[in-house]
Amino acid sequence: MTDVNEWFLANHDYLQSIGISLEEQRDGYVRLSLPYDESLANPGTGVMQGGVVSTLIDHGAGAALRTTLEDPKGTTHASTELNVSYLRPATADLTAEATVVRSGQTRGVVTVEVTAEMGDGSKTIAVGRVALFIDRERT
Repeated sequence: MTDVNEWFLANHDYLQSIGISLEEQRDGYVRLSLPYDESLANPGTGVMQGGVVSTLIDHGAGAALRTTLEDPKGTTHASTELNVSYLRPATADLTAEATVVRSGQTRGVVTVEVTAEMGDGSKTIAVGRVALFIDRERT
């Protein structure tokens, strides 16, 4: 069977439409990419809209959390808190690295760093922290 995070992306029209891809994953960690696309930018600015960046962070958190679950496809989970600090304009392809801080019985916490390759190296675009509810009783 296809990996659960690949399955999730393949079956989520919105995430597909903006171009999020899974690059790497291991227990408690995922790396995602999102190519720059003018259609995702605020009009006339060339800067990707903040909601697109926060979507990348939110999805990264859920994907990382799924790597820690015994039944990742059958265990319902949902973001309960999303905190994003925008540090620089998103004007290039983005990479998000999500790391699980805790995957408990009913709550998870994940940190996510979004970076972009700029002319002078990799720069942090945004950092996020996502708290998630985990419903292990439904599995």
